[in-house]
Amino acid sequence: MNTQTSPFASTETRKADHIRICLEEDVQFQQTTNGLEDYRFNHCCLPEINRDEIDISTTFLGKKLGAPLLISSMTGGTPEAGIINRRLAEVAQHYGMAMGVGSQRVAVEKPQVADTFAMRKYAPDVLLFANLGAVQLNYDYGLDECLQVIDILEADALILHLNPLQECIQPRGDTNFRGLLDKIAILCSVLSVPVIAKEVGNGISAPIAQKLIAAGVKAIDVAGAGGTSWAKVESERAENMLQRRLGTTFADWGLPTAECLRSIRAVAPQIPLIASGGLRHGLDVAKALALGADIAGLAMPFLQAAASSEAAVYDLTQVLVAEITTVLFCTGSANLEQLKCSGNLQRIK
Repeated sequence: MNTQTSPFASTETRKADHIRICLEEDVQFQQTTNGLEDYRFNHCCLPEINRDEIDISTTFLGKKLGAPLLISSMTGGTPEAGIINRRLAEVAQHYGMAMGVGSQRVAVEKPQVADTFAMRKYAPDVLLFANLGAVQLNYDYGLDECLQVIDILEADALILHLNPLQECIQPRGDTNFRGLLDKIAILCSVLSVPVIAKEVGNGISAPIAQKLIAAGVKAIDVAGAGGTSWAKVESERAENMLQRRLGTTFADWGLPTAECLRSIRAVAPQIPLIASGGLRHGLDVAKALALGADIAGLAMPFLQAAASSEAAVYDLTQVLVAEITTVLFCTGSANLEQLKCSGNLQRIK
């Protein structure tokens, strides 16, 4: 590789690589699952409710959502990513879903690509999440850069994503995580929008969640294992044998999503909680909600749909809404709160 390549160009190239690899290569967890297959809802053959009257709306971070769904943080920074984000934002607006964007570091480094993240014009009413890697706080990023990415998106909250494994495998990854919790705490104390802590697919444990909450984080996205393995994604981008070997060795590393949800909710009953990591359909979403999540995030299904067409994103969302509604109907739950309090989800393994 040309060592004179601009770091700004390399960041943009990485964004394009990530989209291509996720869509074209097999980078899903193979052995570790999201854990939701260990649970089953008790079927109610006499729901005593009208399916047409079921309400799947909810509130998250003070904002009303039409469905308990988050289009998880994925991309931005390239023309293709801009098209994908626009399609996702327009559907999020139609259905009243929350939406995150991919890491906006590239927009800080290269302001001319900021428009590929600036989705407020397409989604004026939805909950939008800006996004930066938390580790960048150890690499000369601070309040100014955080405010910059929030302003680009006109965001309702800032996601700080935690990705130590990915950084270990990624070419020229940023691996100095020393003292990061204190810097997160300082940022939480001065920002005017909530900070959300998110993993990228290896999970957040209950002890770490407690530390993040104590630091001032206002919501947790568990982003557990069982979906896309970023170790495998980065191994596809490997520049040498060592990086490739690390990606293979740690391809199934992480805490399953269901385990993260249960353990965090047990120690932090009030924290707003997002379930993500290997969720592929509305039944997964409903199980995650019954395990204690407030909303559920999906990435790969939305990426695949948005890479195809806006119509495909509408079709996917319509199916997800129908699946969630069907779970509520077949458990006799008129709304999400009844589903979460019903005790209908049983562990079977």
